[in-house]
Amino acid sequence: MSTPTISTLGQLKAQGYQSKKIKDELRDNLLQRMKDGEEVFVGIWGYEDSVIPELERAILSRHNINLLGLRGQAKTRLARQMTGLLDEWIPFVAGSEIHDDPLAPLSRFARELMEEKGDDTPISWLHRDERFYEKLATPDVTVADLIGDVDPIKAASLKLSYADDRVIHYGMIPRANRCLFVINELPDLQARIQVSLFNILQEGDIQIRGFKVRLPLDVQFIFTANPEDYTNRGSIVTPLKDRIGSQILTHYPENREIARKITAQEAAADPRQNEGIYVPDIARDLLEQISFEARDSEYVDAKSGVSARLSITAFENLLSTAEHRALKSGDSKTSIRVSDFQGVIPAITGKVELVYEGEQEGAGSVAEMLIEEAIKSIFPEYFPKIEKIEKKGEPTAYDELLHWFFEQQGFELLDQFSDAEYRETLDGIPPLNQLLKEHQPDLSEDDRYFVKEMVLWGLVAHKKLSKQKIKQGIQINDLYSGYLRDL
Repeated sequence: MSTPTISTLGQLKAQGYQSKKIKDELRDNLLQRMKDGEEVFVGIWGYEDSVIPELERAILSRHNINLLGLRGQAKTRLARQMTGLLDEWIPFVAGSEIHDDPLAPLSRFARELMEEKGDDTPISWLHRDERFYEKLATPDVTVADLIGDVDPIKAASLKLSYADDRVIHYGMIPRANRCLFVINELPDLQARIQVSLFNILQEGDIQIRGFKVRLPLDVQFIFTANPEDYTNRGSIVTPLKDRIGSQILTHYPENREIARKITAQEAAADPRQNEGIYVPDIARDLLEQISFEARDSEYVDAKSGVSARLSITAFENLLSTAEHRALKSGDSKTSIRVSDFQGVIPAITGKVELVYEGEQEGAGSVAEMLIEEAIKSIFPEYFPKIEKIEKKGEPTAYDELLHWFFEQQGFELLDQFSDAEYRETLDGIPPLNQLLKEHQPDLSEDDRYFVKEMVLWGLVAHKKLSKQKIKQGIQINDLYSGYLRDL
């Protein structure tokens, strides 16, 4: 990334440089990328036919944009990737606080410097990565933060009257001139602060402590907002919404395949975990299904949403759970087990907002319910469906397996089991081996044991077996055998 060598206004003019507004810059570069068949927004999965085309049309229309959606829907990532549509370098008057265009200066500083030095005016260069400004809208944000204020220290040091516009200290928005400016969670911004944006969006002038400063700022605004905020914490005032050109609705992944791509891309796994831990495909599906179950759960607040970060952090926890277990048992390599999903509960409880009924159940209990519901959803994709009510006398695929558990004193899967002990324990259930032979004969050796354990958890989830947590793992029993033995 070498900086251009041009260093004066005269050299810039000799090269034939022409100024361009940022919205035209974005539009022209987008048109070229689309003509060349290049992907514009990379690594944004699931938006190819919905959000991205709408965003591209908004850019072509030179609109300021509001991305409206629940948390964890890649709104900020979309905004950040728009920097890729900017020119790699743009020139500005050296020393200018607001990146004055050398051919169309705005600030008094730049105009006076150019009057004094003419074609010898020094030029600096701004890379597109430095043209992204971001502000989280919090209740304590002030007009001075965004627009600017009178600086009494500057007035005193330069011996200027407060009537002189040189005493103004510019806020974040003027300093983002010729840049992308993102305001996250716009409804959290107080209404009186939102009002201060009206003129900037429409007329291009700003007012600071009575100064009406005509600054036709060249800024591409991108706002993000959560629909929940419109009712819970605040709202976007109507005149401001009217000045935002395009409002684009984001959404969560529509299927597990897309969700898996996002998790695989974003999860920060250690290379040693990737080398030493095998993750069956069905385990990846089960992990993503937890998020889908959470979004439909009666215990989870649907208005708050369930972020894609749930699956990402849960996957990281899942790998760490298996790694921790392998270290304890002395295995150099291991495979994900269904029981390892107990280790993702902290990632779930921190990512879901519960309604009143969920609070009554408790966050941990709700997380366990979501894992069970995910297993119930995945189960029929591999084995015959377990009916709630079965016809009397009609055999099922699980009769022999349930009978085996009826005759046992208690079947235990301990966390401390090495991989060899874990496999030996599951192989010790003959009806389970037969069930896989009949319904999943083509499973790989590594996948087979995960699926074996999932059958047991599936029967527990469908109330055919009982499961209880013991100190070192879990114990699985027939529903009634323990009670009958006691009698």
